[in-house]
Parts: sequence; structure tokens; C-alpha cells
Amino acid sequence: MKKLLSAIIAAAVLTTTATIGTPQIAEPVSAEAPFNYADALQKSLYFYECQQAGPLPDWNRVEWRDDSTVNDFIKGGWYDAGDHVKFNLPMAYSASMLAWGLYQYPDGIEASGEMTNYVNNLTFVMDYFADCDLGDEVVFQVGNGQEDHTWWGPVELYEYGHAENGTDYSTGRPYYTAKKGEGYSAVLGGMAAALAAGAAALEGKSDKTDEYIEHAKNIFEIADGAKSNEDYNNSDASGFYRSSHFYDELFWAANWLYIATDDKTYLDKAAAYIPYLDKELGSDEMKYSWSHCWDDVMQGGLLLYAQNTGTYVDRVKKHLDYLVNYDTKVDDTLIYIQNWGCLRYATTCGFITAVACDTLSLGDTSKYEAFYESQINYALGDNPLNKSYVVGFGNNPPVNAHHRTAHASWNNSVFEPETNRHILYGALVGGPNQDGTYEDDRNNYINNEVATDYNAGFTGLLCKMVDKYGGTSDPSFPQPETKDAEFFVEATLKQSSASGVSLSLKLTNHTAWPARVVDGISYRYYFDASEVISAGHSPTDIVVRVDRDQATMYGQEYAAEISGIKQYKDSIYYIEVSYPNGEAILPISEGRHQCETMLALVFPNYGSGWDAENDYSNADIMDTLGSEDGGVVTDKITVYENGVLIYGTEPDGTKPEVTTPTQPDSDLLGDVNVNGSVEIADAILLSKYLLGKETLKSNQFSNADMTKDSKVNVFDLVALKRSLNK
Repeated sequence: MKKLLSAIIAAAVLTTTATIGTPQIAEPVSAEAPFNYADALQKSLYFYECQQAGPLPDWNRVEWRDDSTVNDFIKGGWYDAGDHVKFNLPMAYSASMLAWGLYQYPDGIEASGEMTNYVNNLTFVMDYFADCDLGDEVVFQVGNGQEDHTWWGPVELYEYGHAENGTDYSTGRPYYTAKKGEGYSAVLGGMAAALAAGAAALEGKSDKTDEYIEHAKNIFEIADGAKSNEDYNNSDASGFYRSSHFYDELFWAANWLYIATDDKTYLDKAAAYIPYLDKELGSDEMKYSWSHCWDDVMQGGLLLYAQNTGTYVDRVKKHLDYLVNYDTKVDDTLIYIQNWGCLRYATTCGFITAVACDTLSLGDTSKYEAFYESQINYALGDNPLNKSYVVGFGNNPPVNAHHRTAHASWNNSVFEPETNRHILYGALVGGPNQDGTYEDDRNNYINNEVATDYNAGFTGLLCKMVDKYGGTSDPSFPQPETKDAEFFVEATLKQSSASGVSLSLKLTNHTAWPARVVDGISYRYYFDASEVISAGHSPTDIVVRVDRDQATMYGQEYAAEISGIKQYKDSIYYIEVSYPNGEAILPISEGRHQCETMLALVFPNYGSGWDAENDYSNADIMDTLGSEDGGVVTDKITVYENGVLIYGTEPDGTKPEVTTPTQPDSDLLGDVNVNGSVEIADAILLSKYLLGKETLKSNQFSNADMTKDSKVNVFDLVALKRSLNK
């Protein structure tokens, strides 16, 4: 801490005073670091929170996510990619790689300010794997891949979306188990490795490590007892994550179990697996080509074995030389192992290389260091396109990652809306084509897919980079998103005459923060009854006819309730259409995201003299009469949630109350990030402000003024440092 603060002060001393400026994009921490790796790490961890299944923990930071698939037999875990199945083979790989990053580079993570987020996310997935262990059998998948891919929508409405396709998930999704003696060695070996790696990484940071080790031992025993993949590769998983082999997962798990337990039995197991590991094609030579990935953890296992025994260092080095000298590269830089998600391979190759450099005696490592830095830097934006391949990070990042919930379609379409409604911060997309071209196309899952395994080696390599270059994450991340209107009415004037009007009114549910069922939604159509009154009638004499109530298509329990004629003010009256049961309008399909009510308002006794043009709610829709272009969204038909105005403008100008997010209220001197305590993060934020890389709101500025001279400068930073050292 002292070294960090000294560096901060040395950098900040050039500026003796500072004033509040405009927000800035996170910058590199020094001339040596071309990117702010801590910022990238922070966002990569956030991506895993976007993938969380089941009841969300209190610390989940994603405002557009909510509890989902809560009826799963095993709750929690991560959705695999842009879909919503929990495939344990790639999930276990991803978790073990996150654990490895923490195990190998804890100091850098701590200094970056991301330790709490890291531990939270790793613990979340470890708890899921522990729950999958049922004793004599193990759950290895939750959700059916074939069924899952039939619907494109936000996971919070998963059960409703699939019910429209004829699949009933009201009591839970399918889940699949592996029993003793059955052939599931790869997926179970991967799960055992994840739990053991998690236990090793979380030692001293969690009170659950002993529990994780016990589950790792049991699952490993079941995996090792079968030594087969036959049953797994005949399961639903094989259509998505078919396993090519299993001895590599057993080898991987045995090494992690040795690290977690110091029990040499597991090291002996690892040694016994070595003759069965893959060989180079047409040769008896141990395989050194390809890449560490979800389906091949041999190279990572050999690296761990070399660390654990001091042997096979030459084999690891041969693999590193293969990577550095790989023939196929994008823009002469990015290693191009495969077209589908090339960046996941490249960044993972970088992580394996970095760990090898830091843990084995390899001689001159300069070429290896240049290699792993070039891979992560290419992904972050050091490429001919000057483009980041990480959503929400750097220059010109992707905005249309292939991800159902981030896209938030309301009509089961990958094409609508045109642009993803949410920022999937931290998600590493597949990456460029071999020729360096790239198209930010949601429907192109080769280049724009995201997945937990894509971010796995990437996150690990970022741990290395923050360990090497330092840097701190942003205490104000994430900022609230700008929300679209979630409820509104699309209206059409179907008929207008002297005897009255008929209308098509479509209440629309485009909720996305999060997507949800909302009971008690209603809307009001306003009209001017002055001509009715002038004719000697009461407005309550107006005949209201319901020509269509779409909600009854789904059952009478969803029927709309139509009020009588109600007075708003003076000659302005309204009709209110209410939906007590919000399931009538859901953003899950073309037919369901809107619910149409067709109303006719008829002059008393079918008289004449109705004037549609003076009706408030008609102001925007008069041109729809006789039009083939469809309805118009108008803010003059107001929408309410349980009687509270949430959209539109009433005739007297009343609009919904807008709640603006504010900084937490704190007047604690030194509490620059106003979180209620004074800590190293406050000094880091203050230093970034002094360097012009952050702005301070008024209450933050006041708390930062340690010397109480109405200025914020380096002397305040010195005073804050002294208070932390007391």
C-alpha cells in the first residue's frame, strides 16, 4: 500500500489544484501500459454477473437482470453463452480458469480493487458445483439445449417464452445426472478440477474451501471410476459441447486436487494418466500443438504438473514455442487457432504463456512476454481496426453481441430491435476473421458470440496484466443505463364520424430493466365531451362498446377491465383500460408483447355532432384514419402501474416523476467515493481525479477536501494517506 500511495503522490504532485471537469474514459495507468487492464478486469467480472442463473445475490450489479429459472433442480451457476442452458463442461472449465487467475495473481487483483468482486463471482459458481454433487450421482447439465434454442428472449421470462412454443417449464427444466459407473469422465473431471482450483484460490478468503474439496474428491472418484465419455457424448450436451477425450480432464483435476490438498495420491494419479494423454497425429510424441480450451485442458495440466514436480518443463516450453511461432496469425499478431471465437483461444494461449513464464525456469522469456502481451492488447484495441473486441471497453467496442438477454427482444426475433438494448460490459466477442475483418452482427455467432469460456483465459490474462502494470478499477462502475419507454400504447383511429369513433389500442410491454411481468397496468384514453354536453346529454350517456379484447385469447383470467366514463377535468373525460393480470402482455413474442383492445365510443342515442379532432388522445393519431401504415405511439394515452403514472402526459401537463440516481449521502471526511468508509479506494479515486482521469461530484469534492481550504489538491491526498496509515 505504501508503495502504491507513494507512486500516486509522485504522479499527482505535478498538479497542486484541480477543478471539476467532464467525465472521461478510463485511461492507462502509466506510459508502459497501453490499456487500463484493471478497468478491463472489472468489466470481465461483471460479464459473469450477467450470466448468473437462479436467485441473484445481493451483490449482483446488473440492473437489467433479475431472478430467473428459479425452479431449476439445481439453482445458480452460469448460463453458458447467449443462450440459457447450464452446460457444466464449459462452465467448469471457465470456473477453473477464473480460479487459476486468482490463485496465481492475487496481489494484482487486490491492488486493482477487484478482490471482492472476484471472490464473489468465483464463490457463486463454486456453490453451484457443490450443489450438483448428490453423493452417488452428479448433475452435469440443467436445461435442454435443443429446446432452449427455439426461443430468443430475455431469460427473466424464460418459462413464458417457451410455454408459447409448447414447452412447460413451470415446475422446472430438464436436468441430467451422471451415476457411478457411467461414462461421464470429462465433465465430472472438469467439475472436480473447478472445485479443487476454487478451493486453492479461495484459501483464506472463504470458509467454504473444505466443503469444495470434499465435493471435488467425490466427483473426481466417480469420474475416475468410469474412464469413459460414452454416456456423456450420447446426451443432449453432445450437440453443443461434445467431448473429444477425458484423460486430459482427469489429469487436470488430479493436479488441482494435489495443489488444494497436498495429498501425493493425486500427484501419483496425474502421473498415471500421462501415457494416455494425446499424441501428435501419426506420432508417439506427446501433443504440444493446439490450445488450452474447454475441450482440451492438457497443456494447462502439463503446466501444473511441471509446477508440481519440476518435470516436463521442456514439454511446456515446446508448446510455448509452438504458440509463438504459429504459422497462422491475424494481422501478423493474433494467433488464429480456429475461426469460431478465435480470441478465446488467443487470450488463453497468452494466459498459459504468462503463467509458465512466472512459474518455470525457461531461460530468456522475452519472446514469450511479447507474445502474451500482444494477444491481450490486440483484443483490447491494439489492432489495425483500432477496435476493442470487449463490449463496453475501449475504442469502438462491439454493441451487438449474440446474447438474448442483452439484446432484450420483445418479439422473439434476433433482428429486433436493431441494436442491443443493454451493454454487456466485459464480454469478449469471438473476434475477427482470418483476414482481419469483423462485422458487429448479432446473428453472426462465429465472430460475435460470447460465452463464459470466451472470458475465462481472457480474465486470467488480465489478472497477470494488473499484477504487472498495476491500475485500479472504477468505483463508480457501472453507471445506470438510459432506459427506453417500457410501457406505452400504440393507437390507431379505425373509424371517425359524427356519431363517434372506433379505436385500436395496443398496450405494449417492452420491459427490459429487467424484462418482467407487471400486474396492475392500465391506460387512459382522453376525449373532450363538450359537444355531447352541448347537445344536452351527459358524458356518461356515451355508449362504450368493446369490439375486441385480445387478452381473452389466453384465458378469461387475463381479460381487460374497461371502466365507465370518468371525468378528468372540466369537459375532459377518459376511459381506463386495466389489466390486473400482467401475464396478458409480455415481451416474449410478436403476438404477446402487445395486447389489443378495440373500443368504440358512440354519441348518445346514435346522434350526430361528435368531433374527434378536439379529443386530447387523438392529437397524434388523426392521420392514422384510413392509413395502411399501422398505429402510432402517443404520449397522450397515459399508462399507469397500480394507479401511478409511468408513461405519457396527462391533459393538464402532468408527467411521470423521474427519479435521478444520486451518489450515496455521506459527509465523512476522506470518503471520496462516498461509500460510508475511508479506505485505499478513496486515495486511488482522489489520485485519478488529480491526474484528470476522473471527475468528482459536489459531495465527493467536499469529502476529498481534507485540508478544508475549499480546494482539492495533492496536499489533500497526502493528508488522506496519513489518515490511512494511522
